[in-house]
Amino acid sequence: MYKKIIGFGLIFILLLVSYTSYQWFMTPNNGSLSVTNGETNIEALYEQQNFENKNKKEYTLIAQEEQWQLDENNKVNAWTYNGTVPGEPLRVTEGDVLSVKLKNELSEPVTIHWHGVVLPNVMDGVPDLTQKAVQPGESYTYEFVADDPGTYWYHSHQDSAYQVDKGLYGSLIVEERDGPTHDNDQTLILDEWNIDGQNQLTSMPNMMMGGMSGDGEADTKQLYDLYSVNGKTGGSIEPVVIEQDGQARIRIINAGYQVQTLLFHEGKVNVIARDASTTIDTGQDRNQVEIAPGERVDLIVTNNQSKPWFITNTNTLSNGSNLEIPVVNSPDQANIGSAKPSTTTNSEDNTPLIGSKNLIFQQTPETVDVNYNMSLDHGMNMGQGMVFQINNQQYPETPPIEVKEGDIVKVTIENNGRFNHPMHLHGHRFQVQSKNGQALNQPALRDLINVKPGDTYTIYFKADNQGEWLFHCHDNNHAELGMMTIVDYKGVYSPFVQ
Repeated sequence: MYKKIIGFGLIFILLLVSYTSYQWFMTPNNGSLSVTNGETNIEALYEQQNFENKNKKEYTLIAQEEQWQLDENNKVNAWTYNGTVPGEPLRVTEGDVLSVKLKNELSEPVTIHWHGVVLPNVMDGVPDLTQKAVQPGESYTYEFVADDPGTYWYHSHQDSAYQVDKGLYGSLIVEERDGPTHDNDQTLILDEWNIDGQNQLTSMPNMMMGGMSGDGEADTKQLYDLYSVNGKTGGSIEPVVIEQDGQARIRIINAGYQVQTLLFHEGKVNVIARDASTTIDTGQDRNQVEIAPGERVDLIVTNNQSKPWFITNTNTLSNGSNLEIPVVNSPDQANIGSAKPSTTTNSEDNTPLIGSKNLIFQQTPETVDVNYNMSLDHGMNMGQGMVFQINNQQYPETPPIEVKEGDIVKVTIENNGRFNHPMHLHGHRFQVQSKNGQALNQPALRDLINVKPGDTYTIYFKADNQGEWLFHCHDNNHAELGMMTIVDYKGVYSPFVQ
């Protein structure tokens, strides 16, 4: 059975009222989106693209239903791109034109969003904002230049809390044209599943611990049964092969809704990129790496073990299950081992804030054109239950970030609630300059920052990509329940806005 979206109204009610549990189904907000209508159609901006003398890489992705075997005991009714979970991996070289024809053979509309890619607005894949959703039986072609090398992923942005949960996602790798290559280059996509469909927030003590402890995962820990890696769980997870004393580039994508902290065997694990941004070499060996929903992290892992071992996570679901990714020296080596990664090398993981080599601003901007304060919280809405809010409003009534081309924009993001909120900006990269009022020694370039309960981040970006762009929580359940806003360029308009 597909992974299930459980109503978050339960959390607030159970915390304050009783031990009673029930299931609540989301009702969309009936408000209207308020954006500035400028002079230029976003479709006209795309017509200015020049693909001459560029190599074109073409793919076809078919959105279709499939019975997907997670392991020998668990099968799910998945929605897939090209019949697999994850969908077909896409790989291009920096500067190539990526052309992807989406054919919809599902019974519901779909799109493809190119997560983290800076691209023309009409290629961003957001229904009723940058395009019309692709209806059953119809096709649509996405075409853009892959200018920036790195690890990305693609997923549906139509009813994304449901459709991504059903399996509509895959990896996109943009290789450097002249950069270093790695003979051993592997991609791991993390996710969670609810197999029996019975998971509900029925335990008051567990829920209160999750909501009060500050880990921000009270909801996701209760909702899911199994972790998966590349669409497989348990003993069906394919091992990572790294010869003894050899190295591998491991690209990790979190397609799920839970923050994952992965533990590696004590040894040499270097973070070389986050969100497709090359990181500064700190010279620090680590064995603990945190990755929030929607994030990507690239590692160089050295295998200093002669026997098989496991990459595990610190997270435990409500049923006690954990994640184990076997690491072996050769494909024919046994997939099991007694060695477990140590949890003592790093008491606190700081990899989300490792500085970036290339920045937008070399110094903190002294003056800004737009200053936006973003307060993240949750509340109750009559007829809906729990909702997630930006500045006390639920999308589409959240106040937009109004900019004009060339503006320098400062956003202060404060989490006043009890849940993690991985905030993702479409079509741009931003520079993380401070956390909780303290300037970072080395600013970080990202397109997503996980704002934990009580934390405040100050970020800056340059308004240099005209369009109508989402800025939202990438726990898609939170986004669907209201935690989204728009970066609204004053000089343009979208004919797709409903």
